Amino acid sequence: MVLKFFGFRGGVHPEGHKDVTAHKPIASLPLPERLFVPLQQHIGAPAEPVVRVGQRVLKGELIGRSTGTVSAPVHAPTSGRVVAIAKHTAPHPSGLPVLTVTVEADGEERWVELPAPTDPLALDPEEIAARVGAAGIVGMGGATFPAAVKLRLRQRSPIHTLILNGGECEPYLSCDDRLMRERPAAIVAGIRIMLRALGAERAVVAIEDNKPKAAAAMADASAAAAEVEVMVVPTRYPMGSEKQMIQAVTGHEVPAGGLSSDVGVLVHNVATAHAVQQALTEGRPLISRIVTVVGDAVREPRNVEAPIGALVTELVAYCGGFEAHPARLIMGGPMMGQMLPHPRVPLVKGSSGILALSARQADLHQPGPCIRCGRCVSACPVGLVPLEMGAVVRSGDLNGAVRYGLVDCIGCGSCSYVCPARIPLVQYFNYAKGELAARQRTEHKANETRKLAEARAARMERIRQAKAEAAAKRRAERAAAKPMETQKQVA
Repeated sequence: MVLKFFGFRGGVHPEGHKDVTAHKPIASLPLPERLFVPLQQHIGAPAEPVVRVGQRVLKGELIGRSTGTVSAPVHAPTSGRVVAIAKHTAPHPSGLPVLTVTVEADGEERWVELPAPTDPLALDPEEIAARVGAAGIVGMGGATFPAAVKLRLRQRSPIHTLILNGGECEPYLSCDDRLMRERPAAIVAGIRIMLRALGAERAVVAIEDNKPKAAAAMADASAAAAEVEVMVVPTRYPMGSEKQMIQAVTGHEVPAGGLSSDVGVLVHNVATAHAVQQALTEGRPLISRIVTVVGDAVREPRNVEAPIGALVTELVAYCGGFEAHPARLIMGGPMMGQMLPHPRVPLVKGSSGILALSARQADLHQPGPCIRCGRCVSACPVGLVPLEMGAVVRSGDLNGAVRYGLVDCIGCGSCSYVCPARIPLVQYFNYAKGELAARQRTEHKANETRKLAEARAARMERIRQAKAEAAAKRRAERAAAKPMETQKQVA
């Protein structure tokens, strides 16, 4: 079948910088002495620890169970001893700590007993989703939404197309490129399992045209799977964003505030498909991932497969260490990644890259005044007006920002990239979203407190009325009893 490319509005063409690492095979990080495994590595409720300090664990053993519908468990990345369950710096620019299980490796790499191999395509859809959930698999493109929850969306809306995101549109990153080149058969096997879970008719693997070897490898691996097609799409950022990829591949536009399942489409990352294959055919939970370590400040940039919980310092040291002190240290890509407070931060399931950028690469400049050139409007893939939205955010008018479409902003950073005044628009919008969420939490708390106060007042009023009625009843009974006593006395 000849696939039609529909495209999407806006977007930019940043320099790729992918050739620095894309030609190098995936390397394996030597096992660190300690692994710091955060219990919050996904969108949703954090996992709850099920181990204690001093306990010995095996590789792949459950150490944190999911605590809600939207949650994901975490597992031990190696065998060893739990030496701490305490707060540790999270991979987030705030530097706020999260509850973390620290495992001291024993070097033996002894696996927990894994389930017996079965044919995953013979399982029913709910069993597949349950096993994916038990393996702790989340969206590995950076969104970190629990994969099992997305696989169950077929219960909400019929899914006809599964899109595998192999775009990897962020500059510098090449971990998905190398994965598709080196392990295409495993990815295709994972895609077929996901199709079985979703009941979808077909899958489209969308790969940007700057990855010809990855596209060729995936086409060869999927040749025998009629339901899996490979589509080469133009290189344009943010092609890898879910809504933009859906529009480009299918022509369907996801409505504002809606889900991709509303148009019968679901998007998963190719690395997520690989993790699904590992979980369903080999019983392995998600305890490692491939990450691109790159930047002028790194001596030997490369793609590294590392256990979850390895520190950024250890990954950089394996890549030759720092050439110079980085001006920016980012987890993820340069457009949407998060700046890290320091390098003693652990690798998590959604970490696709570690960027140690020099001052030249970071392009540090003081922002100037907006000249209202409109470039940000042309670049916005969602069709917003970033210059107006940025102005109302700077004035503190968050409600005005919402009216301009703040909730629909995908945070891609295209507006900031094209701004000649170097105004950090996307940072303004991310700040506004955080402030808005904080206000909504405060408002929700106030509403709940008011409801509790009103409920207490109503309860106290019912108690008062009940007491008043009881007292009136007693008075009436005493009043009725007095004539009888008087008659007895007369008699």
